[in-house]
Amino acid sequence: MNSALTATAAGFGTGLSLIVAIGAQNAFVLRQGVRRDAVLAVVGICALSDAALIALGVGGVGAVVVAWPSVLTAVALIGGLFLIGYGCLAARRVLRSSALGMESGVAGALGTAGAAGTAEAAGTVGSRRRAVLTCLAMTWLNPHVYLDTVFLLGSIAADRGPWRWTFGLGAVAASLVWFAVLGFGARLLSPLLARPSAWRVLDALIAATMIVLGVTLIAGA
Repeated sequence: MNSALTATAAGFGTGLSLIVAIGAQNAFVLRQGVRRDAVLAVVGICALSDAALIALGVGGVGAVVVAWPSVLTAVALIGGLFLIGYGCLAARRVLRSSALGMESGVAGALGTAGAAGTAEAAGTVGSRRRAVLTCLAMTWLNPHVYLDTVFLLGSIAADRGPWRWTFGLGAVAASLVWFAVLGFGARLLSPLLARPSAWRVLDALIAATMIVLGVTLIAGA
């Protein structure tokens, strides 16, 4: 029992230390949470995707993928272009008129369902379908996700021997807890984002994060 608890705790701590790092996926979940747009769907996609990738890593798939490094190169190029494109959209929002930012900010601050619906319908992320597709791309086209889950967590889990799946379960739990806190806890920032200028700062940070990560991926491919 102690060994199982130790392995689970180790997996939780290791997974959390890797997932919490600032990245494209976390920035997207944060923005969705603040806007209260398809939060449950986005959190679910991120957590389930991590669970699937961690399972693949613990199962030893990482060693097989290493034999085809060209796959990761292709993912890096596609993912890099996607992140740069998303970053440019965020930068465009910064430069646009503050009308949309004011509408979204007021809706978030008041917590009015009708106003929030109007703001989200006019937003760049837009519909739930677009949010879901963007989240899927943000998750599965990011090579860093594979490196952290399939390769790194998988290799650490292998050292746990018979407790490797228990370790992996702890890492899955860490992912679920983190994305739930990030997505649903982000609404607490709504009062701080009641002003259009605050939304522009948030979008500027997201734009910088996405573009820098995209360029880094392409440069390292």
